[in-house]
Amino acid sequence: MKGIVSYLPEHTAIPFMRRRIIGFVLSALLIVLGTGDMLLQGLNLGIDFRGGILLEIKTPEPADLSQMRSDISDLGLGEINLQEFGADDVVLIRIQRQEGEEDAQAAAIDRVKEALGSEIEIRRQEFVGPQVGRELIKAGLLSILFSLGGIMIYIWFRFEWQFAVAAVLALLHDTIATVALFSLTQMEFNLSTVAAVLMIAGYSINDTVVVFDRMRENLRKYKRESLITIIDRSLNETLTRTLLTSGTTLVALAALWIFGGEVIRGFTIALIWGIAVGTYSSIFIAAPMLIFLKLRPEQLSRVSGEKADNDGTVAQS
Repeated sequence: MKGIVSYLPEHTAIPFMRRRIIGFVLSALLIVLGTGDMLLQGLNLGIDFRGGILLEIKTPEPADLSQMRSDISDLGLGEINLQEFGADDVVLIRIQRQEGEEDAQAAAIDRVKEALGSEIEIRRQEFVGPQVGRELIKAGLLSILFSLGGIMIYIWFRFEWQFAVAAVLALLHDTIATVALFSLTQMEFNLSTVAAVLMIAGYSINDTVVVFDRMRENLRKYKRESLITIIDRSLNETLTRTLLTSGTTLVALAALWIFGGEVIRGFTIALIWGIAVGTYSSIFIAAPMLIFLKLRPEQLSRVSGEKADNDGTVAQS
């Protein structure tokens, strides 16, 4: 019985760099559209960031959201939001933070329970203060920035500064594209989404480093070939590995999305989108950026202790 690898194409010769401008244009459109939507509409921040009360309840019969909303609104607790959560008898209730300390929040929860009746089952209740929410936003942003900075330093030491800049630009692309997805769809953006973004950065840089390592090897090996030819050669040589890695990961995530339930649905969607975008950016963002940053083989020869061939200058087109 043949394995899946036998069905993948071998020795491909796809001219990826001929389409690099198309890739840049598509990425620019996605980032502009997503950034514009974030500025106009904003993210649907979860209770982790906004602060407030979150209740997950289960009703004995399919929930009547209109009646439940009316019953809770009569309590005068301020802004409320109700939505079905994976099933028609499971409801998420979000209530704005009440004036006062934790006692005031606990009292509001008790009033909601009383208004909904004793038949309901409280599955989860959470409260996050506004100060905690602001600190979580700050911590989330800092974690992303520090991870990007650490990755840039690592790539710089392992390769050359052009590789580091290209890798970080690709990671910024992946991060912004993932956040833009949550802005455009208004899915809840919470701490699990931040964790997903960090995982996407790690996955994407791993894929990019594999491609860069092959490029470095080929730059030293084929000094008389143009940079575009070497990049295309390297991308084609690592294409099977890229497709297999991304494909197997997506299969696992698809199972998690189907069977994992609503609680981790947003986390799973972020990872599926991020891995797809990360694979794309390794080919159409990170790789062609080396052309614009004017990478030359003499730099790699100097790092490896080799003497650059005077006739081996890499052409830029």
